[in-house]
Amino acid sequence: MKLLRRLYVLSLVFVFVLNAVVFATCLPDIRSVAKKALPAVVNISTTQIVEAPSNPFGFGFDSNDPFNEFFKQFFNNIPVKRKIHALGSGFIISKNGYILTNYHVVRRASTIRVTLLKDKAVYKAKVVGEDPKADIALIKIKPREDLPVLKLGDSSKLEIGDWVVAVGNPFGLNGTVTAGIISAKGRVIGEGPYDHFLQTDAAINPGNSGGPLLNLNGEVVGINTAIVAGGQGIGFAIPINMVKSELPYLMKGEKVKRGYLGVTVQDLTSDAAKALQLKNIEGGAIISQVFKNSPAAKAGLKPGDIIVTINGQPVLSAGDLSYKVFTMKPGVVVDFGIIRNGNNMDIKVKLGRRPTSEEMAENITSIYKTPYGFSVSNITPQLKNKYDIKVEKGVVVVKVEPGSFAYSVGIQPGDVIVKMNYKRVKNIHDLKKIISKSKDKNVVFFNIIRGTTQIFVTIQR
Repeated sequence: MKLLRRLYVLSLVFVFVLNAVVFATCLPDIRSVAKKALPAVVNISTTQIVEAPSNPFGFGFDSNDPFNEFFKQFFNNIPVKRKIHALGSGFIISKNGYILTNYHVVRRASTIRVTLLKDKAVYKAKVVGEDPKADIALIKIKPREDLPVLKLGDSSKLEIGDWVVAVGNPFGLNGTVTAGIISAKGRVIGEGPYDHFLQTDAAINPGNSGGPLLNLNGEVVGINTAIVAGGQGIGFAIPINMVKSELPYLMKGEKVKRGYLGVTVQDLTSDAAKALQLKNIEGGAIISQVFKNSPAAKAGLKPGDIIVTINGQPVLSAGDLSYKVFTMKPGVVVDFGIIRNGNNMDIKVKLGRRPTSEEMAENITSIYKTPYGFSVSNITPQLKNKYDIKVEKGVVVVKVEPGSFAYSVGIQPGDVIVKMNYKRVKNIHDLKKIISKSKDKNVVFFNIIRGTTQIFVTIQR
């Protein structure tokens, strides 16, 4: 009996140890990924100089006080230059110092400093190339020796449930490593016109922006970009394949050229598929509009056509189609699989060059070019949607000339001018009238709405 008990206990111990070994072998090897990645991850600190209204006396009046408006007009609105400091992350992609990060990390920075994690060496950096629409920037340092680099992987091979590792500097805490899984792909979160994010539950916090998201081979599959306010365990990353399609342009400092189809599309819903008696269709994009003289129009695509494949790859949604075209070069011939009147067809389209924001704006409404190096438009539904404008009256900045007076003080597309020299601006006509009647056209003062914030800008020619 004692022998049987001993054998029973030994069998339990053996099973427990065996399960522990099996469980351990199933866990991802985060340690080796972190060891490989950390030397190639950097801390990015930036300084931006902005103008803000100043109160020289440190006090004000009650909002109902008759002196309040006088006080604000003559004292609170005096612009003063201030320095704003920010932190972010990046990762090295070449031995000679090219570093990828987010555009919003280095946007309008007057100085950029990069700190290497391996030896704490600090370098000045400059922006080589940028793509604001995709929130991608390439910066460069001049290292004293060859640097460790991270290899760019293939984000198209990711599957939901795959383990990933995020590395960065959240809240300035250098070299922080977190792990999680891919929770979803192709997420649209309203961050820009080409949302197609990877969603992960690996912890991503302020300061992680620009850092790498890695697979278990230590390859970069995404750039950590966004978090959801109040959303615990939800972070987003730009798929690295989008970044790879841009690198040839960014390396040369050129404007990124995007493919252009010339259609507006909407999702093919399950209800629409049933109504059209379409079977075995898991996704697709219905063409609702074809622009005149566009590549789509020239190739014969029509409203009502349902795009189900692109170069043989399934189109899951309208956003998926936009993303796929977005990552292609102008001039490429693309094979679209479509359904028209219940029949399957293949149509080849030679993609064009995507028009710039300024070219699109010029097609929407009349443009007024000011003498200060920026152009404006009246507020239209299209511009309200494009720039998420909350006000109803004013003029929208649609173009800023590089090197102009406006550029030097930080005016940017999407800014809404509501006052000039304390006089209300409701439209282009008002702005022209104020400029023409200004006694001193060399020094002007603008009240601008940027997002939900009011700022004050002085231009001196």
